[in-house]
Amino acid sequence: MPRILYLAAGFLCLALAVIGALLPVMPTTVFVILAAYCFTRSSPPMERRLLEHPRFGPHILRWRERGAISRTGKKAATIAFALSIAITLAFTPMPWPLVTLAAAGIVGTWIWTRPEA
Repeated sequence: MPRILYLAAGFLCLALAVIGALLPVMPTTVFVILAAYCFTRSSPPMERRLLEHPRFGPHILRWRERGAISRTGKKAATIAFALSIAITLAFTPMPWPLVTLAAAGIVGTWIWTRPEA
């Protein structure tokens, strides 16, 4: 049973990664890394496909080996946070923009303290 749950979670994470590639408010690479984690426990062929992917494979391997995030990834995350904050400020009443700002501050700080690839 856990294998099926990990497989389902892996595909869910891939779907969220696709959505994240299209929307500025969601990350992409984080969900691909989570999908690789799930596929490690459920589907070695799917894990291998992710690790061999020309765009995502190197990011997954750097994360697994050193917990590293590329400078480009850090900048992209920061831009996505800024867009999310701007959208929240424009379309939602207070205090929701403060929640977005706090989340971006916490997660952004964590991202920028990771080693660089």
